[in-house]
Amino acid sequence: MVYRGALFTRERHSYHRRLLEEEVLTLTAAGVASNADGDQKASRLYAAHIADALGARVRNEKLAGQTAGERFESVCAEFAQATFLELGHLRPGTWKVEKMPGRRAASGVARFEQYSHLADLDEAVRMNQSLRAILGNDYGIAPDVVISRSPMPDSEINAYDELVDDTVARKAAIRRANQPLPILHAVISCKWTLRTDRAQNARSEALNLIRNRKGRLPHVAVVTGEPTPARISSLALGTGDIDCVYHFALPELVAAVDEHGADDAVDLLNTMITGNRLKDIADLPLDLAV
Repeated sequence: MVYRGALFTRERHSYHRRLLEEEVLTLTAAGVASNADGDQKASRLYAAHIADALGARVRNEKLAGQTAGERFESVCAEFAQATFLELGHLRPGTWKVEKMPGRRAASGVARFEQYSHLADLDEAVRMNQSLRAILGNDYGIAPDVVISRSPMPDSEINAYDELVDDTVARKAAIRRANQPLPILHAVISCKWTLRTDRAQNARSEALNLIRNRKGRLPHVAVVTGEPTPARISSLALGTGDIDCVYHFALPELVAAVDEHGADDAVDLLNTMITGNRLKDIADLPLDLAV
């Protein structure tokens, strides 16, 4: 029998291969990677080093930003599904990983138990212009990728002993007898690059998840392909909103910065890694199993 490596190793390779197949990660004829800032030398060097390490191919034109972003989300969702769903022995339950399609509150997190009240709020705001002027869209949350858990029937809860009956635990969300909605376990924001306000958009979404929940806060993670440590740090440093930032190719980024970066870039990257604010994509599913 040929040993092909651990499942997470194989899925990490598959993840990178899919990014190449979907032409999210490409090179121009001049050697500029699709996640690089063409106007910044360090960004070009780091991104090209990663692209070469992952076997990126030359393409005449890179994808439009929105198209690349959507494909990056899809590939991240595929990776989460292929890895997290293998951890049932660590996190028993009926789980679902999906890329979210909608951009309105009613089609976003409002269909999950902790945020179901947002559907009523969305309807009230649409019917009342004064309320719309007051609230705006600050309550609207439409993540890129989500992981949810189905509530459990009492037959499963009582599988080994009679733990609950009709007289007790009548509000617990995990009981299907109490409520039918899936429970939001994790929200994954996918940012291929971190230009302009994209980092702050992810942070604002995380704060909205914190403020608007009724119940347990889901895991809040960000996955990025950004090659520049300074831009990653704008999102990774600090605590209180985002659990952690995950890089699509962290060992490759470390090698790139070690070879091409100045001392301050190396130090900043090491600070984020040793401080557990920046991890590799392969760490994500295991962190979500906690």
